[in-house]
Amino acid sequence: MSELRWNRKDLLGIRELSAAEIHFVLTSADAFKQVGTRDVKKVPALRGKTLVNFFVEPSTRTRTSFELAATRLSADVINISATTSSLTKGETLKDTAKILEANHADIIVLRHSSAGAAQFLAERLRASIINAGDGAHEHPTQALLDLYTIREKKGSIAGLHVAIIGDILFSRVARSNIFGLLKLGARVTLVGPSTLVPRVFEQLGVTISDDIDAVLPTVDVVNLLRIQHERQRKEYFPGLGEYIRLFGLTKARAKLLKPDCLIMHPGPINRGVEIDSELADGVQSVILDQVTNGLAVRMAVLYLCGGITTP
Repeated sequence: MSELRWNRKDLLGIRELSAAEIHFVLTSADAFKQVGTRDVKKVPALRGKTLVNFFVEPSTRTRTSFELAATRLSADVINISATTSSLTKGETLKDTAKILEANHADIIVLRHSSAGAAQFLAERLRASIINAGDGAHEHPTQALLDLYTIREKKGSIAGLHVAIIGDILFSRVARSNIFGLLKLGARVTLVGPSTLVPRVFEQLGVTISDDIDAVLPTVDVVNLLRIQHERQRKEYFPGLGEYIRLFGLTKARAKLLKPDCLIMHPGPINRGVEIDSELADGVQSVILDQVTNGLAVRMAVLYLCGGITTP
């Protein structure tokens, strides 16, 4: 790696990162991706450090990815969920985190249903805080792995046209992706029903459309978002059949795409809703690449925020 240009204790969001910082994380991830190709898939970069996966909101994919990333960096890992912590007994988030720090946790990976929870801890604890998703605010490592995947497949992000389709209003993934893509020079179009893609998003510098068939032929990347029923009220969603008809990536609709257009999804996929099952497994899909790249990106983030200053 080149000389370190990262001096952040925490990773709370993409919005506060510069383009140079984003590029540095992606470049750092290149080295860690090579670790996964070795017979011994482990490096001593975080030996002696303790990472706590503190998931107040449930997750399997992100928690497992962070756990594996930390293990490959030789850190000690503790997994805590809301149901197994003293939060169920009335203890506050701050008090729980203070207990973790008193036990010398070096890095806390936090997923929480409240926007701003990661920043709340970062301002109060010496430990590094990694935001693994806070409400409908941000999910920075998901955006970084998406950016890494696009860069890997396309060579560069600048000048690309990316469509983000689906539930934008309740999506932390969408917000982080918008910030990252725009900072790296991409053009972004949001597509979905007006109830889930309000015009206020135009203030971020994106284009909004409710005509997916007009947008698809023009894009280099399609990023499909899961419909997040758990965060919506019923009136926000037009109905399953209507959504598929108007915004689902069906086999017929996919014929509008350029042959080299990438199909992405942060998962978990609602097959047959956001995307036809065959397309999710097809040649244009990079969904499994996103999973693989997520491990490398999270290794890089843990390495950088974990206080390592030498390669």
